[in-house]
Amino acid sequence: MEIKIRDEFIKLGQALKLAGIVEDGVEAKYVIQDGQVQVNGETDERRGRKVYPGDIISFDGQEIKVVR
Repeated sequence: MEIKIRDEFIKLGQALKLAGIVEDGVEAKYVIQDGQVQVNGETDERRGRKVYPGDIISFDGQEIKVVR
């Protein structure tokens, strides 16, 4: 799956919402803080982490590629 962004980056929680993986920011916060989300193969527990085009977000067996 791919998500397209207009800006230079998107925050991790926003990316999960944009991809439809989570319902809202609260759910995004919990799955990220619980260590269920990886960015480029590394677990990241910061909801505000900036992700850029080319980054790969992994959650629950799904991969999301960020593109511009």
